[in-house]
Amino acid sequence: MNTYEEKLSLLAEMIAFAVIDGKLHDREYQFLSIVANELQIKKEDFKNLFHEELKPIPLKSESQRIQQFYRLALLMHCDGVLHEKEEIAIKQLGVNMGLNPFAIKRILKAMEQSPTRMIDGEILINIFKEQLN
Repeated sequence: MNTYEEKLSLLAEMIAFAVIDGKLHDREYQFLSIVANELQIKKEDFKNLFHEELKPIPLKSESQRIQQFYRLALLMHCDGVLHEKEEIAIKQLGVNMGLNPFAIKRILKAMEQSPTRMIDGEILINIFKEQLN
């Protein structure tokens, strides 16, 4: 991710996804805060994202889209409750990102089966690579 605006767009997408079930859980906010910090987003800009709508900037590289999809999937599991709206939305977001629907399903299944809801980065990439063959 190159520009500050792209980072803000990515975070805005995550915030919109976090409230898809109608509320923002404390764990979701904490996760978003950690991501904002990692992306070096100013605290004031982070807080403003909850009150303004940004035009999304599409991610160009597949690795960035995979990484964003995984962040969204982690966010979905943050509050410990998997809402039907979240599950539908994440699949649609993944497809809209141009990711393979079969890989999306496999990633979500692997995360569901993991006790921590996390999967190794190599496994994540390999699942998407396998779908290219």
